[in-house]
Amino acid sequence: MLVDVLPDVIFHTRVRDDSIPGDNPFRWQDRSTADLFAGRRSILFSLPAAFSPTCSDHHVPRYEELAETFLLLGIDQIVCVAVNDAFVMFQWGKKVGVKNLFLLPDGNGVFTRHMGMLIDRSEFGMGMRSWRYSLLLDGLRIEKAFVEKGLTDHAPTDPLEVSDADTMLAYLKGR
Repeated sequence: MLVDVLPDVIFHTRVRDDSIPGDNPFRWQDRSTADLFAGRRSILFSLPAAFSPTCSDHHVPRYEELAETFLLLGIDQIVCVAVNDAFVMFQWGKKVGVKNLFLLPDGNGVFTRHMGMLIDRSEFGMGMRSWRYSLLLDGLRIEKAFVEKGLTDHAPTDPLEVSDADTMLAYLKGR
């Protein structure tokens, strides 16, 4: 992790707007890092790709499962960021049953690049993606970082050993 404070970037998000008729009542809303995190105690975790097996079967579901516990421990929000667009993140959230997490699209990888976590996964047909990590945030300040080992372009593995929800929970409980 190369930063102590979250980078100031703009995220291109979609928000529900009931004034829009039809089957797709959403509009674009640009939100800054400060809009999303300032004044909040947050967990932010990142993963390589929506719809991928480890992300869909383990990483996101366990954070979703423990969301209420995190809230009881003083966490205001749990945010999952991925180098995917807003449309993919929305459909993925529906598919995996996300109700308590905010899925944050970093479609161009700008945030991920500024975090020092953008890696090349082109050998798997994925292009540039995020390395797995989780952060405990006090506003924009990174209080604790859990970064998976092996951060490099063309990494031969995709570990999920320290950025998982249980590791964060144990840290928050002081274990």
